Amino acid sequence: MRRRDGARALVRIAALACVAIPLAAAAADPQFPDGAASFQANCSVCHGAAGTGLPSLAPPLTSYPAQYAASAEGRRQLAMTVLYGLFGAITVGDKHFDFKMPDFSRLDDATLAATLNFVVFDLGHAPASVKPLTPAEIAAEREHPIDGAGVREHRKSVAPAAP
Repeated sequence: MRRRDGARALVRIAALACVAIPLAAAAADPQFPDGAASFQANCSVCHGAAGTGLPSLAPPLTSYPAQYAASAEGRRQLAMTVLYGLFGAITVGDKHFDFKMPDFSRLDDATLAATLNFVVFDLGHAPASVKPLTPAEIAAEREHPIDGAGVREHRKSVAPAAP
């Protein structure tokens, strides 16, 4: 019995270490700490603690969100994606994903804006010329609900050769 309990404890410690190392790397003084907390609680299970994505599950968030945040339609795309999810086939870089991202409309506008800002600035390292997303931008998109397939279609118009 003791040997089995010891083995279980070692497995738990190893599992925690695997989670704690990427979390520590992703949490190094974020500009948007509230967004970092929301990202870890809601997004990291699929996109990884550092936003690098998980093969065959979810794309990395370390480049294209920062690019999207530089244009009005890209900002709309980011807001729509977190509000309404996204499903269907997309390509990011040279990798293909066909998944269903859930909607996060249950979260308030300030939390969603902070989460996106964490992704855009802390993970994506957007340049200083890019302005942080605001709760008002999220609220504006909340006024026009669409489904995840519509979000994917809009994504095509934002970046036809999308990363």
